[in-house]
Amino acid sequence: MSGATKAEAVYAAIEEAAGLLDVPYTRDKVLSVLTAFGDDISDESVVVLAMAGGEKYRGEIDYNFTVPTEVGDPYKIAVANGFVEETDHPVSTLASDIAERCAVSFFGVEAGVVGGFKKTYVFFPLDDLGKLSTLAEIPSMPRSVAEHARTFASIGLDNRISIIGIDYISKTMNVYFMAAPVEEKTALSLLSDTGLPEPSAPLLEFIQKSFSIYPTFSWDSPAIERICFSVVSPDQAAYPTTLHPEIELFAKNAPHEYDGERVLVYGATLSRTEEYHKLGVYYRRPPAFWENLPLADTFEKLVAAQRGA
Repeated sequence: MSGATKAEAVYAAIEEAAGLLDVPYTRDKVLSVLTAFGDDISDESVVVLAMAGGEKYRGEIDYNFTVPTEVGDPYKIAVANGFVEETDHPVSTLASDIAERCAVSFFGVEAGVVGGFKKTYVFFPLDDLGKLSTLAEIPSMPRSVAEHARTFASIGLDNRISIIGIDYISKTMNVYFMAAPVEEKTALSLLSDTGLPEPSAPLLEFIQKSFSIYPTFSWDSPAIERICFSVVSPDQAAYPTTLHPEIELFAKNAPHEYDGERVLVYGATLSRTEEYHKLGVYYRRPPAFWENLPLADTFEKLVAAQRGA
C-alpha cells in the first residue's frame, strides 16, 4: 500500500470521527498533514482520535499518529510544509535535542481537524524510559522542569517517563509519567506541591485509577499550568461521560480497525481555574506496540471483568 493510500485510509477514519460530533473540516487541510508524513504512516503506526467534552472545547477533534525516527524531527517537516512558522524559541529544538541525548523509539504528530498541526511527541523505549533528571539538563528544556524535578522524584517518577509532548502553538510541553496506581495520598500531595487545587471527589476517585500523569510546563513561567490524569478502559459509559454525553457518543462510535473492544483513554485535567475531561480512542494499535504496553494487560483484565459482570 502506498503512502498516499495509507493516508487516505486514516483520513477516512478522521472524516467519520468528525462527522460524529458535527465538526467542520476541510479535506485538503487534513490530507496536507497526513500526506506530509504519508510515506511514513504504516500499518505499524499508532493512530488515536481524540476530543474534549464541554462547550469550550466543542467544534474540534484531534488526530495523532506515530512515525519512525528515521523521518527526522517532525517539527522540521511541519516548517517545510508551512504548518508552523520557523522560530528560534527553544520549543523548536526540543524534540531533536532529546533524540540526540536519549534513546527514542519513535516520534508522534498531533493535529486538529480544524486547527491543523500543533504538536510533536517523543516516545521512549519501554525498556529504557526517560529520566527526569537527565531531561532537565537539556538546555532547551523549560527551567520549570528542573525546578519541579524533586516533587516527581519524591513519588518515584524520576525514571518513569514514557513520552514528551511538545506544543508549538501554545509553546508548552508535557512530561508523561507511567504512574499506576496513584494512591489518594500521593495525588493530593502532588497537587499541593505543584500549587494546584484539591480535586472534586469524583475526580479524586478517577485519579486513583490512572496509569499516566502528565503535567504541562512552559518556558514563560516556573509554575506547572495543569496536570492531566489518564485512565484506560473499555467502558463506553464511564466517568466522565456522565458529565459530557458527547464523550460517551464518541466512545461508542469512533472508528477502530482492530477486533474487540475499543481502547478508550479517558483524561481528566486539573488547572487552577477548571477541571475538564477528554477522550482518546485508539483507531490503530499495532500488535508490536500494543502487546508490550503494561496498560494492555490492565485493559484486557477490565474487558474480561466487564464481560463477566
